[in-house]
Amino acid sequence: MAEFSKQYCELHDMGLDGDFDIVEEFDKLEPGFFLPIICEGFGFSGIAKKEDDEDTVWVYMKDHESGEGDWINFELLLNDGA
Repeated sequence: MAEFSKQYCELHDMGLDGDFDIVEEFDKLEPGFFLPIICEGFGFSGIAKKEDDEDTVWVYMKDHESGEGDWINFELLLNDGA
């Protein structure tokens, strides 16, 4: 079953509440930890709070063709018009 974040649903006027709130999940994290959570809409598979950047929401994006992945600043992902 596909999971969509509250933020994705709001951004795309889906008329749904979303399955989880990215900011609420991020706020639960201790610095240096991540949560393996999938948002099918944005295409990420994890949320992290870095020790050296506790205020920035980081999401893990994986390229399905290469299998390579990286942590991306969520705000940059939003600004790219995800």
